[in-house]
Parts: sequence; C-alpha cells; structure tokens
Amino acid sequence: MGEQCRGAAPLTQLDEDERMFRDTVRRFAIEQIRPLVRVMDEAQQMDAGIVRQLFGLGLMGIAVPEEYGGAGGSFFEAILAVEELSAVDPAVGVLVDVQNTLCVNALVRWATEEQKRQWLPRLAADTVGAYALSEAGSGSDAFALQTRAVRRGDDYVLNGQKLWITNAKEAGLFIVFATVDPVAGYKGITAFVVEKGAAGFTLGKKEDKLGIRASSTCELVFRDCVVPANQVLGEVGRGYKIAIETLNEGRIGIGAQMLGLATGAWGYAAQWARERKQFGKALVEFQAMQFQLAEMATEIEAARLMVYNAARLKDAGADFLKEAAMCKYFASQVAERVASLAVEVFGGSGFVKDYPVEKLYRDAKIGKIYEGTSFMQLATIAKLLL
Repeated sequence: MGEQCRGAAPLTQLDEDERMFRDTVRRFAIEQIRPLVRVMDEAQQMDAGIVRQLFGLGLMGIAVPEEYGGAGGSFFEAILAVEELSAVDPAVGVLVDVQNTLCVNALVRWATEEQKRQWLPRLAADTVGAYALSEAGSGSDAFALQTRAVRRGDDYVLNGQKLWITNAKEAGLFIVFATVDPVAGYKGITAFVVEKGAAGFTLGKKEDKLGIRASSTCELVFRDCVVPANQVLGEVGRGYKIAIETLNEGRIGIGAQMLGLATGAWGYAAQWARERKQFGKALVEFQAMQFQLAEMATEIEAARLMVYNAARLKDAGADFLKEAAMCKYFASQVAERVASLAVEVFGGSGFVKDYPVEKLYRDAKIGKIYEGTSFMQLATIAKLLL
C-alpha cells in the first residue's frame, strides 16, 4: 500500500537516465525490501540477501569510478538512490548513504592511487564501509576525540573507543579518526583505514535503538590495534579536513534519507485517507484532511528541491556548504512532522506496528541528530549568512 500515491520527484529536474535509475531503485525497494521491513526492524538485523542485492545492483558503488569497478555515477544519483530506498526503509537508505557519501567519497578524494586500487573495488563489489568519528565525549564537538594513534616503526598503534558507528556490524572496512598529538588539537587528528579482523580491533556493544533498527549502530574498541602506516588516509594531521569536508557532503545524504522517509509516510497517509471511511465517506473527502495532506506534500516538495539543489551544486563543483546544512536541517524537520501527521491520519491504527507509519515516525527522529544535530546546522547556516 502507498506506492500509487507517493509523490513523484519533479521530472523537470531529472534527465532520462536519472529517471530510469530512480525508477529501477524504486521498483527494487518496493518489490524486494518492503516485504522484509517489519522483519528486519523487529530482528534489529539487516537482511544479508538485501545487502547482496544492493551490491549486485551497483548501489553500494555508485560513487566508485568505473576504473575501480564501480558505477561511476554522480553524487546526485547516489542521493536519488538514498531517497528512494528510504521511502520504503530508511535503515536501508542510510546503509547506502554512508557507503557512498562518506566512505567511498573520502577514499576517492583523499586516498593514494595504491590505496584506491586496494579498497575501492572491494567497496563496489562486496565490502560494506563504516565511518568512525564519534566518541562518548565527542559528538557535536567532533574534534574532542580521545582515540590515540602512536607511531611505532612502520605502524601506528591505536587505542580508544568509538560510539554510534553506523554499518559497524556489516562493515569490512572502517575509516577511523584518531589523534597522533593531543596537544596539537584538531591539527593532530589523522584518518586511518582499518580492516575488519585487524588484531586489537573488536566490535563492542550494539545499540538498541528507537528507530532505523535494522541499521547496525555499534561501539568500536581499539586495544593496541596495529595499523600499517600506509593505511593513513590523506596526510598525518589532516584528518580534521577529511572529516569536515566529507560530513558536509554526507549531510545532503541524510537530507535525502529524510526526504524519502517523508515521501513514504505521505504515500501511506494519502492511501489510507482514500480507503478509510468515517461518517459515511472517505477521510479524503473532508476538507480538513485535504488541507493537511496538501500542506504535507508542499513541505515535502520544498525539502526535495533543497536536497536536489545541494546535490546539483556539489556535482557542479560549486560552493554548497550552506545549502547542505539547510537541506539537512529542513528535511529532518519535515520528516518528523510528516511522519507524525501520518500517524494521526491513521488514528489508532497508526499507533500499532501493523501499519508502517509507526516505524517511519520512530525512524524520523534520528534525522535531527546524526551527521550534525539541528543545532549545529543552524550554527553553520548563521555563520555563513552573518
């Protein structure tokens, strides 16, 4: 239920190839992911078959250049994929988002040629990536991190813990941020590529979350974890730059996730309003319901235009920092509001797990929190404006 009345992306903003790509992802989401959404949410487990299919369709390597085995697609195409997947299950949407806008993006921009040939083909073919920045005392203040990296000969030895790391359970490759010199502040932060199974590296607690429960969020523990010096990403002491620039682009991905979520919630609400009857007529025949659905759709369309604009600016090589912050902030606001109203449209049925809007409402909350809280987005926007 719901796909018939999902708001279509503005066709004037998509060329033929982009429309075909979007429609392919949409069909896959509806046909393959939708039947498993509730099962994955309750099990708090991403279906392994879905992950394999994401790789098979090339969705995990959209941003990987063709010479390294990827699709060689645009950033905008990655955003389209995240939007369409998230309209069915935002947990799957964020899996693809972190892979493309954070992990692949960081490697494409900062890795040496040797590193690209070592890791990008794997990320395109069968290896999930994770991006490990946050710590217990380092959330919005991302550069207050305490994980240490000490040089010993040809290696670095990592010690510390990372929290709230998306994709951690499925990942085979981790981009890990640690400081080589705490006295140097942000200038000591360095990015490392750490592979699953590295000695001294273990997964800790898996979080029991409110929403996007099929998406794994885990603690990472480093105890004398030896990482070869040739696995430094970029330059020593330049991790802060990698983190800032990558997260700026990742925010557009979260905007797309929240946009898709809102679109999916609206579709379910509109379909329910057509089918549910009260006082002898369908809910959609009441003007109050019509106005509510119209207002929800208008906000979704505004969010879509903001997300698409930010993604187009990024692909064009133009400045997009303000637009990325704006679209992430606004789309997360819209997603929470639309998902909440969708629950109300369903009435008592919306408050139980038999219908999908209950899950989408839970999923929406994270949009205001990860990859930069709403407060941090407003601070960024204000700084750039003023």
